[in-house]
Amino acid sequence: MGLSLVACGGSTTEETEAPTEAATEAEQEAEEATPADESAAKEDADLTGEGKVLNIQCWNDEFARRLKDHYPGYQANDPDDATAGGKIGDIEVKFTVTPSDDNAYQNNLDAVLPANADAADDDKVDLFLVEADYALKYVNTDLTMPIADLGIDVNSELSNQYQYTKDIVTDAEGNLKGVSWQGCPGVLIYNRDAAKEVLGSDDPATVQEAVKDWDTFNATAKTLKDAGYKITATANDTYRVFSDNVSSPWVVDGKIVVDDSIKKWVDMSKEQVDAGYTGTGDLWSDDWSAGFYPDGKVFCYFGPAWLIDFCMSADDETSIAHAGGWGATTGPQGFSWGGTWICAANGTDNATLVADIIRKLTVDTEIMTGIVKQDNDFVNNKPAMEAMAADASYGDAVLGGQNALAMFCEGANKIDKSKISEYDQGCNESFQAAMKDYFEGNTATYEEALEAFYTSVSEKYPELTH
Repeated sequence: MGLSLVACGGSTTEETEAPTEAATEAEQEAEEATPADESAAKEDADLTGEGKVLNIQCWNDEFARRLKDHYPGYQANDPDDATAGGKIGDIEVKFTVTPSDDNAYQNNLDAVLPANADAADDDKVDLFLVEADYALKYVNTDLTMPIADLGIDVNSELSNQYQYTKDIVTDAEGNLKGVSWQGCPGVLIYNRDAAKEVLGSDDPATVQEAVKDWDTFNATAKTLKDAGYKITATANDTYRVFSDNVSSPWVVDGKIVVDDSIKKWVDMSKEQVDAGYTGTGDLWSDDWSAGFYPDGKVFCYFGPAWLIDFCMSADDETSIAHAGGWGATTGPQGFSWGGTWICAANGTDNATLVADIIRKLTVDTEIMTGIVKQDNDFVNNKPAMEAMAADASYGDAVLGGQNALAMFCEGANKIDKSKISEYDQGCNESFQAAMKDYFEGNTATYEEALEAFYTSVSEKYPELTH
């Protein structure tokens, strides 16, 4: 996730839904799979000989909160600010937070990691976090340690994890270079009151029928407009669905490629904007988040579990989320968005502790189940998620008590990240910016907007052609 998250909402036991067929099938698959070896994750690590300071590089407080709340024995310096650090045994934990805006986080990593092996012991970066959009930039270098070199058996210990989370951080030689505690399958998140008013019901099955494919989605957009609602806050809400279903990476043999799926997003979005079905605001802008409130008159958003519980203003009493007014359904097309991976920095003097953090937060099923229950995060542990999907006592308060984990599980098993590249973040940002001008009429044609995109990408990556 590339934003500063504010935890909000929580779980509820008041309102649930019966497990779906997908959840039942997932449970059966889990029973047939070889369970992960959690023995090392359950043990107390011997930190004798480790460094005095564990230095962590990150862009927001998400991982800091997970470490503070779920690593056994962690002593926080400030209960209200996880990035203030703390202690694990006698080792001091320090966070360096550099926001992702304007590529600042990556620029910081690029400055400190190459010299890490020669840095003073207390200044060495031990652990840093990456996102899917640029993970390969670091994975395919010596800046990251192979997870196996930390003493972790990647086959036996990580076998409960979703395969796509490993594919994203596997280098060209087949070495796993990072591990994530979360999975990020996405769903369509809909306004229950709007669904009742316009569709006659807020039942997930009823809503799904109205958004089951893109043609039906667009037809429903017209119905919603007639009732005074935008189907999405902005055209960018659907972008990640299309960009996650491409048949080609952004760059092939040094040449920029605009995939057919991306072009379909452009065509659909232009029609929707022109018809008044959606807006053109940037993600994370006030225009985008206005739909978190009833007066915003927005029908749906697209996102993973982290968007639902950490980004939709559930801590604001006037928001839809605070009232449990959102629901979840599959939507027109499966997709994923985001995720955070833990990487061990080459040169760390705390390899044993880094390995233990990875084991505790990404292998230990009990700890990971606790993350689901406390934080409503979708964790990277199939048995944990499949059990929670079938748990009739679990529900997400933001979703009005709905247990949507079965559809998340189904989506996670289908995620394919074989088309990612190290250029994804820059290309995605430049493309959306160029198309915004086209949608708003500032650029007369798609072809002109495309040229603006090429110019922007060439400035970021001069080595590329088109």
